[in-house]
Amino acid sequence: MTATATPTDAARPPEAAHAATARAAAGARPSESMIDLVRDVLHDLPGLVGDRVELFSLELHRAGLALVKVLAMTVAAAILGVTAWLAVWSILVGLLMAAGWHWAAANGLVVLINIGAAAYAVMRARRLMSHLSLPATRQHLSLGSGSSTRRPSESESPPHEHRPVAEQPAAAA
Repeated sequence: MTATATPTDAARPPEAAHAATARAAAGARPSESMIDLVRDVLHDLPGLVGDRVELFSLELHRAGLALVKVLAMTVAAAILGVTAWLAVWSILVGLLMAAGWHWAAANGLVVLINIGAAAYAVMRARRLMSHLSLPATRQHLSLGSGSSTRRPSESESPPHEHRPVAEQPAAAA
């Protein structure tokens, strides 16, 4: 199919004539109204949404299966870790008994060490619990709390927050 020149094509710049020819070759209608565009989008919308929903559903299924596998591997790792932990302590008790310790004293030492480690872990976890309530975010998002640019006071600021040098409290002289 060859393009025929019309008198109006001669008056157009070559770029415009080339763009019109390209549009015609691509099958686009040159004067498509906004209503037609909206109608086409609304016509295609159920298919687009359906494809996205199906993709989302498939990915959720795959993520669910992966989560089950991750949990199973975590349980297996925990069991193996506890088994190794018990083996290490039983070896320590055996070595202490070989060194002349009474079995009750060797087991008592192991229990005391484990209770101390557990107490440290519990204290550390309790200190970290305050971070779970998101205090700075709640303060910033709460309504009626005054200015949104208010800075937290010295007691409200988290211990890990770094302030610029100009805002550091002056050291007592």
